[in-house]
Amino acid sequence: MQVMFHAGVHCTDDDRVLKCLLKNRGDFSDIGSLVPPPGRYRKLLHQTLVALSNAEPAPDARDILLDTILDGEQADRLLLSNENLFCIAKLAINNGVFYPNAAVRVGQLKSLFRGDQIELFLAIRNPATFLPALYEKAPVEDFIELTRGTDPRQLRWSELVWRIRTDHPDVPLTIWCNEDSPLIWAQIIREMAGLNPGTKIKGGFDLLAEIMTRDGMKRFRDYLAKHPVMTEIQKRRVMVAFLDKFAREDMIEEELDLPGWTEELVDELTEAYDEDMFEISRIPGVTFIAP
Repeated sequence: MQVMFHAGVHCTDDDRVLKCLLKNRGDFSDIGSLVPPPGRYRKLLHQTLVALSNAEPAPDARDILLDTILDGEQADRLLLSNENLFCIAKLAINNGVFYPNAAVRVGQLKSLFRGDQIELFLAIRNPATFLPALYEKAPVEDFIELTRGTDPRQLRWSELVWRIRTDHPDVPLTIWCNEDSPLIWAQIIREMAGLNPGTKIKGGFDLLAEIMTRDGMKRFRDYLAKHPVMTEIQKRRVMVAFLDKFAREDMIEEELDLPGWTEELVDELTEAYDEDMFEISRIPGVTFIAP
């Protein structure tokens, strides 16, 4: 069985991946890709992984877990989503790195699903906006507690990706920038479900609709109806063109309200993030989805 894990990261998703997968649940099941309700696996999987911190899984652990997740359904490909797969939000930064426990957790998943092919799907986000959003989300007293004193300029997503790839070269990773999600949303969902490029899905423009005016979305859909034969690259160019005219400014502008943060620091973090994305796109075993 193939087991696809969408692991967040925090403050990139708000369960949108899960909601879109569930919206397509019937169609996906026809091709052997199962989208179980989160109530079947999130708490159970967490409890199981915590238990694996001190011991190897019992010989029948996988079968017992899958019996609950599948609930009598059949699947060749299992689609699971949980932004807390690596850890809760307040533990996302330690020892100067993002998600220090990620590679250990992947190892536990491999041990639990021994004999299955697991894959990881991960959205990442500019630290200039990720860290303020994470601070707002995590139950911490102050920013220092969240970062454990780490200088934000030292944090690199590529370090996390290299760590996982080095420890688990047999686990494919699919990575994308959260900032690009509205333009590549349908491709993200198709990659998880194992669909061919260009296959139509429900909700492929849901994120675009969040950042575009209602009139803009209507005109965009009318344009697609009049031009039914377009490549994905052409569609994305059309999306960008419509966003230039009809973007909702309140949805694409972010307020960064952290003590001591300056415009110069934000620019520095953003430039480093751009360089980091180039690094990630070149890491072997990584599928990097870009517009």
